[in-house]
Amino acid sequence: MSIITISRGSFSRGKEVAEKVAKQLGYSCISREILLEASELFNIPEMKLVRAIHDSPSILDRFTNGKEQYMAYIRAALLRHVQKDNVVYHGLAGHFFLQGIPHVLKVRIIANMNDRIQEEMKREHISAEKAQYLIKKDDDERRKWGQSLYGIDTSESSLYDMVLHIKTLNVDDVVKIILNTVELACFQTTTQSQEILDDLTLAAQVEIALIEEFPKVTVISKSKKVTIQVTTGLTMLKNLSKEKEITKRIEDIAINIGGAETVTVKLVHSISNE
Repeated sequence: MSIITISRGSFSRGKEVAEKVAKQLGYSCISREILLEASELFNIPEMKLVRAIHDSPSILDRFTNGKEQYMAYIRAALLRHVQKDNVVYHGLAGHFFLQGIPHVLKVRIIANMNDRIQEEMKREHISAEKAQYLIKKDDDERRKWGQSLYGIDTSESSLYDMVLHIKTLNVDDVVKIILNTVELACFQTTTQSQEILDDLTLAAQVEIALIEEFPKVTVISKSKKVTIQVTTGLTMLKNLSKEKEITKRIEDIAINIGGAETVTVKLVHSISNE
């Protein structure tokens, strides 16, 4: 039992690879479902989220704490899905969100630009010039996402366990390589790797339970013991009872809504929040 993430540029055949791999393994294959769920959680129409992904990361800044909240909801939705195991995910940022989980096989699919242009021309019935413009624009925006949110280019090979080039290899060849690789012992779910995933999922659930009321929040979970850091304004230093009240509220939300067993809260005071 494993999780597979497939990162791909537009018209690189990655979606086709993901669907074939999932079918062969009997795994669920997900992509847009994560956006739909995040749309409901974040209470923003899906189309706005789609535009935010494809246009520019800066569009998220139109929302209050948009970038942080948006990614928190996407991450929480994805982690809930993959926590069930036996999943192929080929949507947004899986290679970022699932770093550090041993039983995740992270794959990058690439293809020649000319082949991608021909594929887009055929599917969209557009000129070569228009197809090239759209593909380059999409690639640039995906790179901007990675750089803006994580300081890493999505094409950086160190993000992935393997990078497969569809040229000499065809789609079926790539599928076979992935199927063989995912059978390796290092990509099998273990008690320890599942605990890592469960802790990440719990931390994400606690974060989205808190983030609207406490936008500057960081959550870490270890064996369901949750540590929460919230950045607040300096005025709270002058009001000890208020600080205790806020700490208690954070603890209650984390336990009753987030599902934590024990909670440690640290309030960090910043003049920038005044």
